[in-house]
Amino acid sequence: MATAVADRTDERPSPLSDTVVVRFAGDSGDGMQLTGGQFTLSTALAGNDLATFPDFPAEIRAPQGTLFGVSAFQINFGSSEINTAGDAPDVLVAMNPAALKTNVPPLKPGGLIIADEGEFNDRNLAKAKYESNPLEDGSLAKWQLLKLNISQATMDAVKPFGLGNKEALRCKNMWTLGLALWMFDRDRQPLIDWLKAKFAKAPELADANIAALNAGHAFGETAELSGPLKQHHVDPAPVAPGLYRTLTGAEAIALGLVAGAQLAHLPMFFGGYPITPASAILHHLSRLKEYDVTTFQAEDEIAAICAAIGASYGGSLGVTSSSGPGIALKGEAMGLAIMTELPLVIVNSQRGGPSTGLPTKTEQSDLYQAVYGRNGDAPMPVIAARSPGDAFDCAIEACRIATQYMTPVMLLTDGYIANAAEPWRVPDLAGYEPFPVEFLTEVPEGGFKPYGRDEKLARPWVKPGTPSLLHRIGGIEKEVDTGHLNYQPANHQAMTDLRKAKIDGIRIPDQIVELGAEGGRLAVVGWGSTFGPIHQAVRRKRAEGVDVSHIHIRHIWPLPGNLGELLKSYDKVIVPEMNTGQLKTVLRDQYLVDARPLNKVSGQPFRIAEIEAAIEEALA
Repeated sequence: MATAVADRTDERPSPLSDTVVVRFAGDSGDGMQLTGGQFTLSTALAGNDLATFPDFPAEIRAPQGTLFGVSAFQINFGSSEINTAGDAPDVLVAMNPAALKTNVPPLKPGGLIIADEGEFNDRNLAKAKYESNPLEDGSLAKWQLLKLNISQATMDAVKPFGLGNKEALRCKNMWTLGLALWMFDRDRQPLIDWLKAKFAKAPELADANIAALNAGHAFGETAELSGPLKQHHVDPAPVAPGLYRTLTGAEAIALGLVAGAQLAHLPMFFGGYPITPASAILHHLSRLKEYDVTTFQAEDEIAAICAAIGASYGGSLGVTSSSGPGIALKGEAMGLAIMTELPLVIVNSQRGGPSTGLPTKTEQSDLYQAVYGRNGDAPMPVIAARSPGDAFDCAIEACRIATQYMTPVMLLTDGYIANAAEPWRVPDLAGYEPFPVEFLTEVPEGGFKPYGRDEKLARPWVKPGTPSLLHRIGGIEKEVDTGHLNYQPANHQAMTDLRKAKIDGIRIPDQIVELGAEGGRLAVVGWGSTFGPIHQAVRRKRAEGVDVSHIHIRHIWPLPGNLGELLKSYDKVIVPEMNTGQLKTVLRDQYLVDARPLNKVSGQPFRIAEIEAAIEEALA
């Protein structure tokens, strides 16, 4: 047996490289997100590190075959640490002309195009605004091209199951997935098990999809084509031992909020309203009721946050979630939570704006809104997650600050983090320090003061109906200590100063340098989902001997106490952001540092090469 194993090992395909980037692209109805998701699952099971980038149109179902209806899914996987979904694909699977036209420009020179030539008919070429067939006219000469009639091959594979043409062609993504699994030496069985479970009530559909999957895999095994179609093996990535799962940012936030409520020893109430890309948080939390989670889909954004505030008043941890336009609607109620000094977690999954903007594209343009976007002086802590896995810990941190300091907290993610997936080591919650809430239940010595404060300047939290602790809260200015209505100038000055001092005094960790030295020629400062491309760019330039460091800020407001001194220890500072320079402005305002912006608002995340170029320019 040992010899047989050794023989099989010798025959395994040799590695292509330590990382590979694959992009699946097709019509909105071609199942590219499902294909990418299942390929991600198989990649995780193979032990590779990975990062994904789902990229889909805003239209629910754009006209078939059109340029604006293309849906794509990119995955970067490998045997070394992966921080981004990759700059340029090595392989592009294009299911129709529109998918090819919109996705081929970033493909690496010499990269592989797998195209479904069965869809490259005159009608689809016209929809994609091609004057001639790119598969025939030589315009793709700088790439390797593999033309396969995937549509016909799928029809042939599922013919025994009696499906109509429309239903049969829906199996194209499984044929394509089968070929991809063969190309990268992946096991089909987990996908077969998944299909059987998914179509348990329609076994003929399960059998047809499995047949398509197997046919695509068999094609790779038996075609014996020369040139581009080869099998590539990517070794597993070295990881610390433990239990791992693939996790999206939305899932991480949901799990982190539940963990935070458990660490605070509180029930959780989530009030939300559907909006892209935040809706998935509500969907995930609705399946976690056994953890004392109540979910409520409100009739609008204002009702959602007001219900959450009411839940906090009643003794639960109130949570609400939205994206930029919905956060704008919640603005007045945020002021109410600040005035009443109740704990509340507000999750903002940012998208391109303003207004409806780019509903399915990513952006970081709500930082001003998070830090400043309320009427009056209304300070609020703001935390930003850097990756899907980091969103779990950031959600716990938001719950801690909200309950310990009696304040609303905003947690910033974005469309990229919410939809992207990565391997996540499931943590041992025994390693997290609980922060149990202590409700005031008896009249303290000296009398009950609804706005009396502890050493953190947090007022007491009292459940309604507690004997002898009757009190009133609301949106009109309160008197210091007593909570009575008070419009007097001196009182408003005092309460405004107290609310500001409470937020300024929140205990947060000092800022660390993620990569590089504390001080030097250049610091690249980021926040949120720019972490991956910044980290990789800085790592590459440092390997070339460049004096550059990476600083990534989690606590956006209040900022870490040592950040100003740290930034001033560098000759130059550049700030890559998917906006027009919002954190850059905050840093200049707070520390008078000459932070230089690197801005991108295309709806797409930064590429590593873009940040490398900015580093070179800054140090030229």
